[in-house]
Amino acid sequence: MTDLRPDLQIDQELMRPRSIGAILPRGETPIVPKGSIAGRALVAVVAIMTFLASLTTGAVMLVRSSAVEWQSDVAREVTIQVRPTAGKNLDDEVARTVEIAKAFPGVGEVRAFTKEESAGLLQPWLGSGLTLDELPVPRMIVVKLPSGRDLDLAPLKKSLADKVPGASLDDHRAWIERMRTMAGTTVAGGIGLLILMLVATVLSVIFATRGAMATNRPIVEVLHFIGAKSGFIAGQFQRHFLLLGLEGGVIGGGLAMLLFGAASIAARFGAGSAGGEQLAALFGSFSLGWDGYLAIAGQILLVALVTAMASRRTVNRTLETVE
Repeated sequence: MTDLRPDLQIDQELMRPRSIGAILPRGETPIVPKGSIAGRALVAVVAIMTFLASLTTGAVMLVRSSAVEWQSDVAREVTIQVRPTAGKNLDDEVARTVEIAKAFPGVGEVRAFTKEESAGLLQPWLGSGLTLDELPVPRMIVVKLPSGRDLDLAPLKKSLADKVPGASLDDHRAWIERMRTMAGTTVAGGIGLLILMLVATVLSVIFATRGAMATNRPIVEVLHFIGAKSGFIAGQFQRHFLLLGLEGGVIGGGLAMLLFGAASIAARFGAGSAGGEQLAALFGSFSLGWDGYLAIAGQILLVALVTAMASRRTVNRTLETVE
C-alpha cells in the first residue's frame, strides 16, 4: 500500500493543516471601512449639529456675562438729581449737594455734570440744536460706590432732603431688579434653547449612527457567524464611530471657536465706532474666556461619546436579531 503510482502520490506537506493567517494575505485591514459614504455623512451631521450647539452655548455665556457686568456697573454708582427751585441758585445747590455726598462715609468719587452735559442727556429724546436755557433742566451728580460693599444710603437720602430741597437720590434699585429679571429670563431662555439643541444633536447623532450601522450590518453578521465574540464586534464598531464622532465634533466645535475668536478680534477693532460701542454694551467684548471654550470642548467629547454609545447599542441589537 505504500507503493503508489507516481501520479497518485500526495504531497504530505500539502495535507498538513494550515492556520487561517497563513492562507489569508498579510497586512492589517480595518473591519469597518473608514471612507464609506455613511461614515462621511455621519461626520457632516455631527459637525453641523456640534457647530450649532456650540454657537448656542457661546451666546448664552456671552449674555450671562454681559448681564452680570450690567448689574455690577449699575450697582456701583448712584445718581443725585438737583431740580431748580424758586429763589435758589442752582449752581449753589449743586455745590452743596456735592459737599454733602463727599462727606458721607464710604462714598468714592463724586462728579457733578455741567449744564451742557445735563442738557446733552436729553438729546436722544429732544434732539440736538434746541435751546434749553428757559427749561428747568435738572443737574445730575454721579456718586461712585466702592465695589464689594453694601452701603446704607438712607442717611444720605435724609440729609439731602433736609438740606437741599430740590435734590433726590436714586440708587437704581428698581432698574437693577428689572435688569436682573430681564437678564434671568434671557439666560433661562438661552439655556432652554441650548438644552433643545443638545437633545436635537444627540437624536441626530443617534439616527445618523444607526443609518451608518445599517450599511455595516453584513459585516456584523459575517463576524458573528465565523465565531467572533459580541464584545469584540461591539468594541470594533464603538471605536470606529467614536473616532467619527470626535472628528465631526472637532470640526464643528473648532469652527465655532474660530468664529467667536474672530468676533472678539473684530469687536476690538470696531471699539471706537458707534456700532461697536452698542455691541459692546449688549454683548461685551465677545470674548468667551477659558470657561466658554472649555464648555465647547466638553460638548465635543459629549457628542463623540454619544456617537460611540449609539453604535455599540445598535451593534448589540443587530447581534440579537442574527442569533
